Amino acid sequence: MPVTYRLAKDFNVAANIIRAQVAPNQIGKLVVELSGDIDQLDAAIEWMRSQEIGVSSSSREIVIDEESCVHCGLCTGVCPTEALTLDPTTFRLAFARSRCIVCEQCVATCPVEAISVNL
Repeated sequence: MPVTYRLAKDFNVAANIIRAQVAPNQIGKLVVELSGDIDQLDAAIEWMRSQEIGVSSSSREIVIDEESCVHCGLCTGVCPTEALTLDPTTFRLAFARSRCIVCEQCVATCPVEAISVNL
């Protein structure tokens, strides 16, 4: 089923795909950022649930342990929103929490496990 197409066409909701693990005729996982009118968003979420699509909103946040971080910058390469960047003058990691969508790609990338998710 073309879920993102239906969200756009039927509900005027934009779906920005952050991460996808899907295969034909199998159960998959899709992390999306939805934007649009709040009433349309609610209707779109209700429609997805009626189609037996599991929906959960993110109330988690990324936490960076400053003591453990070695400022290698590996996490900046996988961050789709550029919430993680290296300061060009100090070469220290900078985290713009307001840009973070908690896709968790940085967690798996960190070689010293300085990045975690706070539930």
